[in-house]
This record gives sequence, C-alpha cells and structure tokens, in this order.
Amino acid sequence: MASSPDIPSADNTPENPGSGSPSDTPQSTGTTEGEPRRGRVRARRAAVMAVPATVALAGLAVFTAQGILGVSFSISGMPFTVTAKSLDGTGFEQFGGLDNMIKDSPNEGDTGGQVLIVTSAIKKATLDSLCQSVDLGGVNLLIKAGSGSSKVEATDLTTDSTELTGNASFNNIEIGNDASTLDKAGVKGPEGVFSQQADTVHIDNLRQTNYATTAAVFKLPGLKLSFSDSGC
Repeated sequence: MASSPDIPSADNTPENPGSGSPSDTPQSTGTTEGEPRRGRVRARRAAVMAVPATVALAGLAVFTAQGILGVSFSISGMPFTVTAKSLDGTGFEQFGGLDNMIKDSPNEGDTGGQVLIVTSAIKKATLDSLCQSVDLGGVNLLIKAGSGSSKVEATDLTTDSTELTGNASFNNIEIGNDASTLDKAGVKGPEGVFSQQADTVHIDNLRQTNYATTAAVFKLPGLKLSFSDSGC
C-alpha cells in the first residue's frame, strides 16, 4: 500500500511516529487547535490504495474504506436520494472517492468536511422513472422525470454515492483494475486505486444516496418539481 502524500504535522516525526492519527491525544506543545481534524483527513486519504468492492448479479453493493476526489466542485454536504425502476448503461466504471465541502461548511459535522463516496461513471445511461429528493428539514424537494414512454437520458454521467442498491448485471466486467487505467467511460482515477469497469450495466430497482452528480447532457422528459412530506 502506498503512503499518503500529505505532509506530516509538526508532531508526526520519527521521534513521535504515532502523533497526528485521529485517535491520538494532541500534545500540549507544538499542536494547533485544528490538528485532530487534519489527522482524520490524513487517515481517510492513507487508505485510498485499497478500496474494496463487492459485486453480485443478484444485487450490487459497493463499500469503500477510503477514496479520492470524485467531483471537481465543493459539495454542499447534504445527501440526496435517487431512485429508478431501471438503469441501462454503456461504458461503466466505478472506484472509491473522497468529496470535499467548503471550509467550515455548516453541514460538515464531525466529518472534517470530507465524505467517503463511490464514484460511478457511465458513458451513456437510460433511466426509467427517475426520482430525486433532498430533505430540506421537514420538507422534501422532489424531482420526477421519465415515467412515460420517453426515458431519462444522460451522457458522461457520474454519481458520487455513499449507498447504492439494486439488482445488477454486467457484460465483460473487470474487477480489480488500477483506476488510472480505466477506459470504458472516459474517466480515470488516481494511480494505485482499486476499481472496476464493464462494457454494459443493467440495474433494476436502483436506489442511491448521493452527494454529487455530473453529466455532459441530462435529458429529463416529463420533468416535475414539487415539495413533499416524503422523499423518493
């Protein structure tokens, strides 16, 4: 496993090899008030080289021990739910990720402003009966589209998720790739990061908890936006 590229703190010297970890108590000298948070950040980044994934044709569940930056913008830190009756994708990639909030975000809690996620990239995707909801504190902003004959279509779609469930099948799947060598969806991760990819993916009863989504093109036929007491 490669080591974290972060520069050690003042206390994390050969004479004090244990200092700077999330569980260590800061020393009375040479330690700033923000040191514990930076320790948690380093711990997350240090495990990026070994992101485990479990895939079954009867269901898909991906768990990350740590990750890398999945999107190029600062996330709000508010999770949102996405569901669909089915998803069909051509050119599929998946690898561990780490998303960042703005400095001192009101939503960071005890995360240090970072969220461990799984980045899923699909070159071309079609979704049946898309539903997206975000809890705004007692009321949900609800978006629905593609429930008729016209389905939701997306190109260069990426999602950063902390939870993904459904019944999945893949064609020509490769598991255990180095993320920097991925070539199915046009997205590459850092060197040494665990990843997987496939020519095609099909998921029934898709449900995701996401922190970010990007797409080059996102077509939402029959779009309906509303507020609701319940989410997707």
